[in-house]
Amino acid sequence: MHTVPGEHDTSDAAVSEYFSRFGKASNNKGYYSFDHAGVHFIALVNVLNFKAGGLGTLGADQLEWVEDDLKGRSASTPIVVFAHMPLWSVYEPWGWGTGDAPQLMAYLRRFGSVTVLNGHIHQIVQKVEGNVTFHTARSTAYPQPAAGVGEGPGPLKVPADQLAGVLGISSASLVKHPLSLALADRTLA
Repeated sequence: MHTVPGEHDTSDAAVSEYFSRFGKASNNKGYYSFDHAGVHFIALVNVLNFKAGGLGTLGADQLEWVEDDLKGRSASTPIVVFAHMPLWSVYEPWGWGTGDAPQLMAYLRRFGSVTVLNGHIHQIVQKVEGNVTFHTARSTAYPQPAAGVGEGPGPLKVPADQLAGVLGISSASLVKHPLSLALADRTLA
């Protein structure tokens, strides 16, 4: 199991509890990388300085770490990056993005296949930019409104008989020929 904290894990007490349970892989920094089946995975933290309605932040130390982590890797290495908040601006007025993500993308641009996964906005939104595919996921807790619809982000009220149709999970699997990542989304219905 590989995790990154969300904004609800970042109060002083919660972040201590998060790191006591899940911090070993990252030396209690929250960000780390690993390789599996020829794919390089990068787990990032963009919620430690979270302010409601504000954008996520990676910070200079983490960005420097990513730059170093990617040095010497072949441009043909498939890369998967995951973080809680989107690593692209889905809807900036609601804080659905990461302010310093463009610097991260500059480090990733040379790779032939990059998949970026996140949650936070509780819905499926996808974007392809060059060799980078961005994918957000549904929530298992509650849906949120579409970007810019309504007063702001937060739990979207839906009739009980429709709830399982707007909640869901995403899964990723490695396709070996050609080497790529296949994403599948399904609702709880």
